[in-house]
Formats: sequence, C-alpha cells, structure tokens
Amino acid sequence: MAEKKTVRLKVQRQDSPSGEKRWEEFEVPWAPQMNVISALMEVQKNPTTTDGKAVAPIVWESSCLEEVCGACTMVINGRVRQACSALVERLAPNGETITVAPMSKFPLVRDLVVDRSRMFEDLKKVKAWIHLDGSHELGPGPRQAPENQEEAYPLSRCMTCGSCLEACPQINDHSKFIGPAAISQVRLFNLHPSGKMHQAERLEALMGEGGIADCGKAQNCVEVCPKEIPLVDSIAVVSRQTTKHMLFGWLLK
Repeated sequence: MAEKKTVRLKVQRQDSPSGEKRWEEFEVPWAPQMNVISALMEVQKNPTTTDGKAVAPIVWESSCLEEVCGACTMVINGRVRQACSALVERLAPNGETITVAPMSKFPLVRDLVVDRSRMFEDLKKVKAWIHLDGSHELGPGPRQAPENQEEAYPLSRCMTCGSCLEACPQINDHSKFIGPAAISQVRLFNLHPSGKMHQAERLEALMGEGGIADCGKAQNCVEVCPKEIPLVDSIAVVSRQTTKHMLFGWLLK
C-alpha cells in the first residue's frame, strides 16, 4: 500500500501581543492543489503538534481566498505573500517543512493575525479618495483619455495587503516612512480628472516627516507586490510631482 503524502507546517505562535513567541510543528494530510490556507484549516480540525501535544487552534485571517482582499498576507518560507495563492506543491515539492509566520512590520494581534490599521490611516493622510459635492445627481463623470486609464488601472489593483511595507527596509521602529502603497495611491488619485483638484493637498502630505523623501529606493516593494503594481515608477512620478510643487506650488496660491 502506497504511503500517504503529508504536509508539514512549522508555525510561529504567540498568544497575545505581549506573549512569548514559540514555534510549533504540525503534520496534515496532503491534498491536490492544496494551499497554505487549506493546510491551516486541516490543522484547525485537530490542533495537535507532531510530538502529540494538543494545542489551541491557530488563529489567522482570510476572506476572499482569491488574492483580492489581502487579509491572509503572511511570511511563508521567509517571503511575504498571500496564503491563499501559496500552493503547497510549489513551496515544498519534495515534502519539505513549510514555515509560516506573521508579518513583522505591523502590530501583532495573535498568532498569524496582525493589525494593518496603519495602512488605512496613511490613506487618510494622503486623502486617497475622490471628493464629491453631495449625494445628488451629478451627471456624467469627466472623460478620461485611454492613455490615462491605462496608466491608472495597474495602480487601482492595490489591496492594501501590506506586502510592500513588510519588504521595505525603511519601515522600522526608527522611521515614520509612509510606505510605497500610499505613495502609489497618491499617483492614482492625482491622475483622476476630479482628483487633480486636490493634488496639492496630497503632495503636501508627502512632503513632511515620513514622506516620500524617506524612501531609500531599495525596490524590494515591487519585487513582492502580488498585483505587480509599478511601485518604483509611482515613487519616481510622485517624487517629481512633489519637487515641482515645492518649487512652483506657491504660484497657484
């Protein structure tokens, strides 16, 4: 009788933000097209370590399971990625142990769950939205040139997963750098015909402490972005915009 295949997981656990970190190993049955979320769900059915110790179920976040929401972002085999699209067959083709840990650049909640609130607060800082005059009928929106649409669409794919911040060496306890995700959103909303009306406010938000000048140009962000957003291009474009605004913005006031 053929030996049944299994999947081995080594998971970083922590019961609370102030709790002690520990590693626990689990072994679960293998299934075709299995991803890391599937493996974690198997562990949840019977949370027992490989040495026979019964433990609390692993806590993690997930929602869409199709790489759209960004909730299941984790550090898997040392690289930040989405657990829903991380296939076991690619991570461990020869039955290797898969390591799973939470992102380190965000406050830990428990186990693999982190608090990504800072990303949404940063979007507020740069006013990453289009202002409307009210709820009344405004008529057709402004027309956008195809070239403008083509430039904007890749930027709109951002799901605030946090991968770019996790990979960025400028995001640390000693820096207030806002990160590439928010900078790219500034570029997106400044491209919009209506969004351009508030371009100056967005650029000024990036000209202060922790703004675009704090970027170290490591380019790690674009390497890990699951949506292949041209983050380095966005940083270059917005950097030029802030420089131009710094030099000539007073003429518009």
